Amino acid sequence: MPRYALKVEYHGAPFAGWQRQADQPSVQGVIEAALGRLEPGPHTIAAAGRTDAGVHGLAQVAHCDMERVWAPFRLSEALNYHLKPDPVAIVGCARVDDDWHARFSAVERRYLFRLLMRRAPATLEKGLVWQVPQDLDVEAMRAGAAHLLGNHDFTTFRSSICQAQSPVKTLDALEIARVEGVSGPEVQFRLRARSFLHNQVRSFVGTLERVGAGAWAPEDVKHALEARDRAACGPVCPPQGLYLAGVGYPDDPFTA
Repeated sequence: MPRYALKVEYHGAPFAGWQRQADQPSVQGVIEAALGRLEPGPHTIAAAGRTDAGVHGLAQVAHCDMERVWAPFRLSEALNYHLKPDPVAIVGCARVDDDWHARFSAVERRYLFRLLMRRAPATLEKGLVWQVPQDLDVEAMRAGAAHLLGNHDFTTFRSSICQAQSPVKTLDALEIARVEGVSGPEVQFRLRARSFLHNQVRSFVGTLERVGAGAWAPEDVKHALEARDRAACGPVCPPQGLYLAGVGYPDDPFTA
């Protein structure tokens, strides 16, 4: 059975998350249904990571096994036809080895979080950003974020329902920039690690927003991390500003 890597873009608002669910729409579910229209029989795809309800994908990666050989371009075109009108698109497709795995072959995940700073309600960007009414201190947030870089026990920033075997992870990058977005000033957070805990990114951003608003000092982030206690975390921010922005592999199948 030939195996294909799929690069997937999606708007997370209509979905209960990536993972297939029996009674709610999911990104995985609509892609598997589209595959079923191309080749009969049940289809099960695997992804690099499971995103929660409302979280978006810029470059999620999944793989599927097919009965016959498809030209990658034809497979992506056929899937995109059958994915309509759902806000899901296959933006890359490549033939991969039979033992290649979207999750287990990955060596890093990259996330983007967009925070819009304006008082007027978001219209064009509604559902795509987290909005706060006040201007935030980016330098203070950077100082707070510096305490999170490296290898740590991230129990404080881990969901109580996280299924990871260990809370110890290595955060390779957490870059914070103020940019002028189409609807106003944004703070954009870009994070990179081999893997993340459940709600880790949203816990980071919610905590750092408190630093930017002046409610926390940058040093308070260090104290929260060292507490290894979920109760020490700042508020967990909402999902709509979060994007799975990319997945890294030793050999990128989409550039071969």
